[in-house]
Amino acid sequence: MKALLFERKVAKYVAASVAGRLSPGKGASVGPLKLKDIDEPELPGEDWVRLRPLLAGICGSDLATIDGHSSRYFEPIVSFPFTPGHEVIGRLNDDTRAVLIPVLSCVTRGITPLCRACAAGRTNHCGRIAFGHLEPGLQSGYCENTGGGWSASMVAHTSQLLAVPDAISDEAAVMVEPTACAVHAARTVAAMGSQEAVAVIGAGTLGLLTIAALKAEASVGTLLATGKYPHQKALATSLGADQVVAPRELGRVVRSLTGAFVLDGGQLTDGVDLVVDCVGSEASLTQALQVVAPGGEVLVVGMPGHTALDLTTLWHRETAIRGCYAYTRPDFDQALALVANAGLERLLSATYPLARYTEAIEHAATAGPRGAVKVAFDLRPAAKARART
Repeated sequence: MKALLFERKVAKYVAASVAGRLSPGKGASVGPLKLKDIDEPELPGEDWVRLRPLLAGICGSDLATIDGHSSRYFEPIVSFPFTPGHEVIGRLNDDTRAVLIPVLSCVTRGITPLCRACAAGRTNHCGRIAFGHLEPGLQSGYCENTGGGWSASMVAHTSQLLAVPDAISDEAAVMVEPTACAVHAARTVAAMGSQEAVAVIGAGTLGLLTIAALKAEASVGTLLATGKYPHQKALATSLGADQVVAPRELGRVVRSLTGAFVLDGGQLTDGVDLVVDCVGSEASLTQALQVVAPGGEVLVVGMPGHTALDLTTLWHRETAIRGCYAYTRPDFDQALALVANAGLERLLSATYPLARYTEAIEHAATAGPRGAVKVAFDLRPAAKARART
């Protein structure tokens, strides 16, 4: 079968890192990701089934890996060679469709007794992702045994499958996994209680979905958001943001909202109680710490990489930075409903066949300036590039 395979080739990874820094997405052209003919992955055991991807999204963590920017933290929890792709809507042997829930927890790995997190239903906190009868893998799509969505066939444990109703299109279903990330973040916010004002930094796929999820799941008085490009601002507004501004204007808006003063360097004397960072860069985290109120919290939903931060304000103002990783099964149930109710399939901007993977990845890496949001691979018969931008 045809599959995109990411192999452990250090020289090519270095080349991808250089190319990716010069031009986002260029790592796909020179790095260790190649389209190959490989055997279908074998079923690891009972309760495993074959899933044939129909659409498979390209996310920020995929792009960081391909462009050689991912953290070395992932090295012991990834197995090579792996086929990427964890945002998947696929078809099972009985011709029904299912969305993949990618987390590889104790249940999928055949580990008993379950760890405390898995026993409590918090599979996203499972720490046994390098153990059991599977090779190491943070999720499906980063594990040699399971395969991934960027292929004609992969395998999944039955606990990893969410049935897709006939009324929901493939284009809507491929948005369920990233929406589950956003729902998980929004439910985390909801558990904190009512929020007078929340600022969401970033209006890429995850930022936009988080705005929609916050409106659906949490109690927020004023929802602020930042967006670099006109289409991002328009979508953020349509999904529920009360005010959307350019990143450089966030401090001014928060200052006006809270009556704060501004110190040299941009630090505010007051701010919003909660900032949701959907970017995870040094710049976004620095800004988040500038506009969060003393005693407030920064929720990091976008995957951060290597950053250099001045954490003095963390100490002086007793603020907190909290990570928000992935999702649980109930998050997927809520995400499926949210995708349908909010029409989130409109965020799918372009699809490509696997054979045009370098173009697809470059498009995904430059989605913002090109007026796009989500880019995906189309594995359906006779798939052709479909793009509105």
